[in-house]
Amino acid sequence: MLIAVFDIGGTSIKYGVANKEGQLLFSSSVPTDAYLGGAAVIQKVVLLSKELMKKWDIHGVSISTAGQIDSDNGIVVYATDNIPNYTGLNIEERIYDQLKLPVKVENDVNCTAIGEHWQGAAQNTDDFLCITLGTGVGGALFLNGRLYTGQGFSAGEIGHMTLYPHGEKCTCGSNGCYEQYASSSALEDLVSKKYGHAISLIDFFVHVKSGETKSIQIYNQWIDDLTTGLKTLIHIINPKLIVIGGGISEQGEFLLNSIKNSVYQKVMPNHARNLEIQLAEYGNKANLLGATKNFMMQFEIL
Repeated sequence: MLIAVFDIGGTSIKYGVANKEGQLLFSSSVPTDAYLGGAAVIQKVVLLSKELMKKWDIHGVSISTAGQIDSDNGIVVYATDNIPNYTGLNIEERIYDQLKLPVKVENDVNCTAIGEHWQGAAQNTDDFLCITLGTGVGGALFLNGRLYTGQGFSAGEIGHMTLYPHGEKCTCGSNGCYEQYASSSALEDLVSKKYGHAISLIDFFVHVKSGETKSIQIYNQWIDDLTTGLKTLIHIINPKLIVIGGGISEQGEFLLNSIKNSVYQKVMPNHARNLEIQLAEYGNKANLLGATKNFMMQFEIL
């Protein structure tokens, strides 16, 4: 069985063809062009699916996407203006009507958690928190070996907990949200402000690792905001494991050690005991892996 898998983000749509073992037989990406609105984004997924169907024997479509998702019905319960007019869109229905294939839809961070629990950093761990650092900050919670989605499919919206009550305006309409300070896009903005011009995060981390003073100060400020939020989450949930994903996790042990050193200094001793912090093993492909597993679970494919 082959599944067309998609990960819809604010910047790009990653997609591919996966088998039921979770192997990606093909993968690629295209710009989301989110400014065109939710309906246009989903139509792009339909067109990409049709292209895949010309080359592969596709049996279904599984989607990982930004936004709060009613995973029972494939509807976007709520989304910020990172993808305009996304809220209320029935993704499952729109895709099924055109492709006549089974479709499943789940939140992107939930898919990261599902993928990492299946084959990645959270294997054999039934209680963990998964965080992704990207355009925003996403969260997913596994309890007793199962994804916890809350009564309205909205659990894990940690990016919108308040870090600074009178802080930066957020796309959700509030002020001072965690993702305005701890996301990778927030780090990019901070770097641009401090340097007076745009610098890619890849180049920025070269400066940091070389010991350049200004870059280290910016990096430490970002790490402090990131781990202040983590401290709160750790004190509330007391997880055994935190898995950190998103593109910035490609910085590897350097980033992981910075986070660990800061977190363990901030949390109470009993919360630090036995707490593990790991990077997502599958990086940006964890969402596609999770979308594969989610499809199989929903349709009871062994």
